[in-house]
Amino acid sequence: MALTGLLLYSRSLVSMLFLGRLGRLPLAGGALAIGFANITGYSVLSGLAMGMEPICGQAFGARRPALIGPVLHRAVLLLLAASLPISALWASMRSLLLLSGQDDDIAAAAQAYVLASLPDLLLQSFLHPIRIYLRSQSITLPFTYCAAAAALLHLPVNYVLVSVLRLGIRGVALASVCTNLNLLFLLLVYIYSSGVHQHTGALDLTADLAIPSCIGVCLEWWWYEIMVLLCGLLLDPKSTVASMGILIQTTSLIYIFPSSLSFGVSTRVGNELGANRPDRASRAATVGVACGAALGVLAFGFAVAVRNAWARMFTADASILALTAAVLPIVGMCELGNCPQTAGCGVLRGSARPRTGANINMWSFYGVGMPVAAGLAFWGRLDFPGLWLGMLAAQGTCVALMLVVVRRTDWNLQAERAQRLTGGPVDAGTAVVVVVVTNEFDEKQAADSDNAEICDSFDSLKIDQLTAPS
Repeated sequence: MALTGLLLYSRSLVSMLFLGRLGRLPLAGGALAIGFANITGYSVLSGLAMGMEPICGQAFGARRPALIGPVLHRAVLLLLAASLPISALWASMRSLLLLSGQDDDIAAAAQAYVLASLPDLLLQSFLHPIRIYLRSQSITLPFTYCAAAAALLHLPVNYVLVSVLRLGIRGVALASVCTNLNLLFLLLVYIYSSGVHQHTGALDLTADLAIPSCIGVCLEWWWYEIMVLLCGLLLDPKSTVASMGILIQTTSLIYIFPSSLSFGVSTRVGNELGANRPDRASRAATVGVACGAALGVLAFGFAVAVRNAWARMFTADASILALTAAVLPIVGMCELGNCPQTAGCGVLRGSARPRTGANINMWSFYGVGMPVAAGLAFWGRLDFPGLWLGMLAAQGTCVALMLVVVRRTDWNLQAERAQRLTGGPVDAGTAVVVVVVTNEFDEKQAADSDNAEICDSFDSLKIDQLTAPS
């Protein structure tokens, strides 16, 4: 999964390189457009798709793969429906940016980029659910192969659209659309040629999981991209917005590894809970968070080591280089908290607790991080570094809360919830015992009662499901 993440990241890296070669204005406009698109579009689609992850993971662990297929279908329809209002919002992007005080030239460049990216909403509505659909069944290599093939085509497509056809910033956006189209086509070919699609069932994708998952993802994504918007209000907006775009690309590269770990932890925890093995789920959660902490240390070392050279890959502008070098160590400190808390998010997704993750993100990023960032950047006169110090405060709060939640998890209770979620089988022997004890039948009455009486008594107790021990 880490290799897949690197392949997907390579596409955004190539896009940023082409934007940087077009000049400071296209780089700033592209960074602002990507931030706006993430806030209003991609985060929403990704978050809604996350609602299917606990269902699919636990259903596969419970050896009920027939329940996975319909969840994919419903998730795609849900994301397609969500894309309609997002498209309308993107069409009015320039006006909204000007109302928020952004530079007119940057807003115009951003509008051009985001309008060319509109078809990507349709493609992402399929790609997000398909990726989770395959990952929940531990099917990862085919996605990696498809991503590699699409990534190989991304560079020549960018070259043709930007350098040959001279489409400028629109060409960079259209190249990303073409790459995602290639990826979707290859995935569909694999799914239908391999027979993976032959799943049937009736499990629903409930709003109880989809909406909190969406909120949790959006809250974190939005915080990063709100910082891009705030950069437009600082002393040198073109330099700070461009530098923020480079730094977000840096965090995106680092994020590949904890996010891949998070996906693996989520799948493993979901599978173990679905199989009614709470001890193994607890062990997977503990190991996952510990590995996340180790990744955080490595990420900090990387950010400090490349602070003076990293931005040179994207631009030669002296002011952008200086801003990026000054803030990269703070970015590394943020990753000390971000990596383990990302692994913790995987634990919460795997145990079907997206609401808890959403609450943690809300209080960490908006109750703590946002006031600190605004206070330091504008009132404390720290300008650009102040925004990232606010991020540091948010990540520190988030990881502390996440560790408390994971540590206090009742894994036996989560295993019982998993059985209810996946429609686990009811053991007849267990039903008889409960009926006898609760209704105070004597041994003779229990022995004489037939199956119909047992079912009637069982229903009268208003017990949804009883799961036999594994």
